[in-house]
Amino acid sequence: MRRITDVFFNVRLSTHVVIAASLIIAALVVGVLGFMSIEGYSLSDAVYMTVITVSTVGFGEIRPLSPLGRAFTSLLIFANLGTVAYSITVLSNYFFNGEYRDQIRTLRFHRTLQRMENHVIICGAGRVGEKAIEELLEHHHKVVIIENDAEKANRLKAEGCLVIQGDATRDEHLIAAGIARARALLTTLPDDAQNLYVVLAAREQHPDLLIISRASDRNAVKKLRVAGARNVIMPDRVGGAHMATLVAIPDVMEFMDHIRIQGADAVNLEEVPVGGLPARIKVPTLGELDARNRIGVNVIGLKRATGEYVINPGPETPLDDACKLFVLGNVDQINKLNRILGVTPPAY
Repeated sequence: MRRITDVFFNVRLSTHVVIAASLIIAALVVGVLGFMSIEGYSLSDAVYMTVITVSTVGFGEIRPLSPLGRAFTSLLIFANLGTVAYSITVLSNYFFNGEYRDQIRTLRFHRTLQRMENHVIICGAGRVGEKAIEELLEHHHKVVIIENDAEKANRLKAEGCLVIQGDATRDEHLIAAGIARARALLTTLPDDAQNLYVVLAAREQHPDLLIISRASDRNAVKKLRVAGARNVIMPDRVGGAHMATLVAIPDVMEFMDHIRIQGADAVNLEEVPVGGLPARIKVPTLGELDARNRIGVNVIGLKRATGEYVINPGPETPLDDACKLFVLGNVDQINKLNRILGVTPPAY
């Protein structure tokens, strides 16, 4: 019940609805005061007479009216014929033609944003941004999109995405997207200067945020990193390098393309943090974890707390709470490893 009343009182009424309601209230006030002063009615009698007069339902008077009272009643009826017709039209349009439903939908959208945590903000839904959105949603990440183009924004909304239509370089849109509670931000705008501004604004509002930026010009890469982007991607270079490797080592690249990152395929490549080990489990080395024999996953790499990467680590490799393992396995195997290491398995 509280949610219903909260929604009702937070809906902004349109100007026409406010005018219609004001006219009806004014008519009731004038009628009540008129009947009380002219006919000497009590408040309840005056309210009753005003209601049946303004609504033109045709009930009889409480008692016979004086000539002045009849004149006042006639004027009240004629003055409010247009008011009643206008009010009925406005209220019907508001409640039945979608305006009220649109406002409720907008209110729910903003409340969803306010409750959202650990999500990914994507600035720009162009070719690069749309592909990032597709991949993140496929892997069950929560995504909020900031898109300036109204047509693209409406299309994404129709597809069920959470979209803020507006300029991603404006601080208020980043705040509305919940940047203070976000896990990461991807800025894929076509202009490097706009991406630089988004990176600066995002880093200022969330110092620990993972920020990944697109760049079109090689000279912009260093500037974006200095501004606060942890990773800078140049789509043209990545695409060209991928095409070249398809010629140089086609089978390897086809194998890598077959492996989906955190997806739902038979074989997945995923990173698993070692932190949060239960007290009953002590795994000082990779060999003692014995993930291949006990669980069926292959540990193909490891990242230490210092940022150092170990490729194809041996069984004697020491583990600590700050390590991350890169493993190959199916969904069930990876989920089992997550549980052993005290990590909540991701939802596929």
